[in-house]
Amino acid sequence: MFDTEANKNTVFAKFEKLSERVDKLRSAGRTPFGMRFDEMLSQTRARVGNTEVLLAGTNNYLGLTYNPDVMQAAKTAIDTHGTATTGSRLANGTYSDHLDLESDLKDYFGVASAIVCTTGYQANLAALSTLAGRGDHLLIDADSHACIYDACRLSDAETIRFRHNSPEDLNKRLSRLPAEGARLVVIEGLYSMLGDVAPVAEFVEVAHSHGAMIFVDEAHSIGCYGENGRGVSQAQGVLDKVDFISGTFSKSFASIGGFCVSRHEALELIRLVSRPYLFTASGSPANMAAARASLKIIASDTTLGKSLWDRVHQLYNGLSDAGFTISSPPGPIMAISRPDEHVAVAEWNHLMDQGVYVNLAVPPATPQAKSLLRLSVSAAHTEAEIDQLIAAFRSLPKTA
Repeated sequence: MFDTEANKNTVFAKFEKLSERVDKLRSAGRTPFGMRFDEMLSQTRARVGNTEVLLAGTNNYLGLTYNPDVMQAAKTAIDTHGTATTGSRLANGTYSDHLDLESDLKDYFGVASAIVCTTGYQANLAALSTLAGRGDHLLIDADSHACIYDACRLSDAETIRFRHNSPEDLNKRLSRLPAEGARLVVIEGLYSMLGDVAPVAEFVEVAHSHGAMIFVDEAHSIGCYGENGRGVSQAQGVLDKVDFISGTFSKSFASIGGFCVSRHEALELIRLVSRPYLFTASGSPANMAAARASLKIIASDTTLGKSLWDRVHQLYNGLSDAGFTISSPPGPIMAISRPDEHVAVAEWNHLMDQGVYVNLAVPPATPQAKSLLRLSVSAAHTEAEIDQLIAAFRSLPKTA
């Protein structure tokens, strides 16, 4: 795959070690990265080649990707507005669905402002890189998502990491800062790799005691936690105290896009200066309409959340009984640490042989350089499908 001599002194030279690593992983069987799905059969089933597989790594937490109302909303939007906006929000890319979705998000969260972006990644990039500027301080959880780290790089603010899920360490670091400059604390409600929940209420108390604002990324927790799925901040009783909340439409909302909402009306001003918001085409009409239809369901249908948590506890208990140690308490994300990436790849291939797809996660994308088999549960999973998942894991060869 990699021709060392041909790529010497080129921009590709730095990837030689990576190429060798990828070749070793591929030699174990299928390619686990960029898995090709030839046909989606339902929220929980897909065809890979000629084989039907059970999906347990899609982040389709509420199973709304095949909801008739969501699908019809997307189809109607295409009939009404076409397939794309072909422009940025500031130019010709703001359609009625963008504005209506922002209005719905304000009502849903009970906030003063809401901004919709083209992806969840860009929502964090747009908000964080603009809110914190030269002379300010960005304090981020060490296990933050890549988009949060990239936002810090784009910002002119000083970036300070604190220990994962440690309000005590955050308190120490805030105490050491000079009086000058604004402080913005950034955490996630539910962390996407290990599935651990942040003590948001404690972080809010620490941040505000130092005059800092707090920004909570609820990308994976919206739809799963809190009253009518409003996230971990709401579940812990501090939704009205959090300064900024970001999220994505690519999980529970069964679409593509992202948002940032705030109890501060001044958030609206970043529309005029945020580069990731200004210089990219806006979300397609179909995506915006699907997200809006999903939000309506999330805000009103409590049965989906109950179904999700029923399956969560079934899977968690089944995997625990089978002898697996899960990285966090029961939740829609479950991660199982493996001895190393070669074991993880071999086991991932074994699960595929059993007709089960999960996420393979290896360094550097994982906390503490762990190699993980990562599962995400859906409200659309049936009891029988969860039993199938458990049986597949029980069939894994024993490791030393």
